[in-house]
Formats: sequence, C-alpha cells, structure tokens
Amino acid sequence: MRIVLLGAPGSGKGTQAALLKDHFEIPHISTGDLLRQAVANQTPLGQQAKAIMDRGELVPDDVMLNLIEERLAEADVAPGFILDGYPRNLAQAEALEALLGKLDQPIEEAVMIEVSEDRVVERIAKRATEEGRSDDTEEVVRNRMRVYDEQTAPVAGFYEERSLLTRVLGEGSIEEVLERIKSALSMDGAA
Repeated sequence: MRIVLLGAPGSGKGTQAALLKDHFEIPHISTGDLLRQAVANQTPLGQQAKAIMDRGELVPDDVMLNLIEERLAEADVAPGFILDGYPRNLAQAEALEALLGKLDQPIEEAVMIEVSEDRVVERIAKRATEEGRSDDTEEVVRNRMRVYDEQTAPVAGFYEERSLLTRVLGEGSIEEVLERIKSALSMDGAA
C-alpha cells in the first residue's frame, strides 16, 4: 500500500504515520527526516542540501524529489510506504506522480487529516510549550496556516481528481483518529 498523508501543520500527520507504519508494516517516509539523515550522513544530496540550507534557502523541489527517489529504491519500501510532508504544492504533486509512475509505484491512497485552524493553533501552542519552542507563536502558526491554505491545501484537489482522496476528521484522541483512518482505508479496499 502506498499512502500520502496530507493535512495542515499540527494536524497529526507524523503521529498517525508512525502508528499506521506499525499497523500496515510499511515504512514511514518523512521528508524532513530524509533531509536530516542525508545531511548527517554527508551523502552527495545531503551535502548539496546542507549548502543550500546554510545560505538560509529552502531546499529545491528537485533535490527533495531525488532524496525521495533514493529512499524508494531501498528494499523495505517494496510492499509500500506512507509519505508524510510531501507533496507540499501542486508542482511537487505532479513531479511525485511522474516519479512514481516511472518506478511503477503509484500512490494508492491520499488521506487528508482535517482539523480546524483553532485546534491546530491550540495543538502547536501546546507542543511549543512542551518542547520549549519559542518560534511557534499564535501569529506564526496562523501565518503557516495561510501559507498551507494557499500552497498545500490544493494538493488535496489533485488527489481528489484522481479518485484517491479520503478525508478524515483529525479531532479527538489519537486512537480515535487512527481508527477513522484505518476504517477509511479498509472501506477503500486498501487494507
């Protein structure tokens, strides 16, 4: 099973991906983790990404796509994967679709975890307090939500047009959300 998890910052994508990974026994591929690992391991792509980040720039889409392609070549991904943190915009969704088509590993399900903006702000504020992060102020979070609405939310439409999108309420306990996702994936015949 090949799944893309979509949702706003603080919607619980990472938490749910970790739980779904265990349930479906497939790897959780977080683009943030891939990037940090490549930099730490000083791979050629990691060195390229580090030089870009050291200049204070965002890692370009082609570098991220190359990192994903490298990860998808590993044996443990053969039965499927859960992709979290990518695609973040329509150009990335199109590039990912082309890459996965070339690899004959198309996305089978896109799950959109839907959470209200106020709940996202509440969750991120709680996380910021617990982790001692001062950068997650309400103003910063609301700005991240505006960017998400403009750039990332349209990715849901991309998958909806391909009849791959399932929307799941992301509010309630972690276990309740997990059960909703598992149930939605079962109903779609994926599990």
